[in-house]
Amino acid sequence: MALAALALERDRAWLFAHGDHRLNAAKRQRLDALLQRRINGEPVAYLAGRREFFGREFIVSPAVLIPRPETEHLIEFALTLDLPDDARVADIGTGSGCIALTLAAERPGWRCTGSDISQKALAIAARNRQALDLARVELLHGDGLQPLASNDFDLIVSNPPYVAEGDPHLERGDLVHEPTIALTPGGDGLAVLRRLITEAPARLSPGGWLALEHGHDQAASVRHLFECQAYADVRSICDLAGIERITVGRIA
Repeated sequence: MALAALALERDRAWLFAHGDHRLNAAKRQRLDALLQRRINGEPVAYLAGRREFFGREFIVSPAVLIPRPETEHLIEFALTLDLPDDARVADIGTGSGCIALTLAAERPGWRCTGSDISQKALAIAARNRQALDLARVELLHGDGLQPLASNDFDLIVSNPPYVAEGDPHLERGDLVHEPTIALTPGGDGLAVLRRLITEAPARLSPGGWLALEHGHDQAASVRHLFECQAYADVRSICDLAGIERITVGRIA
C-alpha cells in the first residue's frame, strides 16, 4: 500500500477510494522499481524520502538516520525543563536536524544549534530547516562538541552512535542501509557517549542539562558515566515499551 501510494503520488485514502484504478506504463514501471528496492531491503523512509517525527515531516536520505519514535522522548524531556525563554540548546550529531528543528519549532524563543561531522547530513538538515521555515536554527560542521564556541548552553541533547561493534542488529533491517558513522563508534558502543558526558560540562551553564539517547542495555553504564563526572539529578527515562532509552543529568 505504501509503495503504491508513492508510485501514484497519492495518499492511502485515495487508494482505498480508487481500488479499480489501472496504472499506466510509467506508473507501473515506477512501482516495479520501488518494489525491487524494497525487496532488496531498502527502508520505506528512504524510498519515500521522508519520515514523520513529533508531528512534522522530515526529509531523509541514506546520509542520515531515519528518525524513530524512541528519539521523541528526548524532545518530551526537553519540553518539561524550566529553561529560560531564550535558552541556548545544542543538538550534537544532528543528522536530519529532527531534534534541533523540532525543539526550535516547539519553543520559538530557544536559540537552537545542530552540529554534525557529516557534510552530507548537514545538507539534509539545511533542507529541513528551509522546509520548516526555521532559518534561525544554526547548523555547524564538526566533530562532537568541537564546533560549539560558547560555554553557556542550557541544554545539550544528542542521539549519538551507540551500537556496539559486532552487534547483530547492524546486519538486520533498516540498519543495514543507514550510515554506519551514525550507528556505531566501534568497541563497546560507549565511546561517543563517554566523550559527550566528559566534555559537556565545559559547554553548559550552571544548572544546564545533558540528555542522551543510548542503547536498550546501556542505561546502567551511562548513568555510571554521568555519576563519575559529578552530574546531579541523574536518571534514565523509559520508552513506551518500558526500556530505559534516555539518560539525563544536570550541572550542579
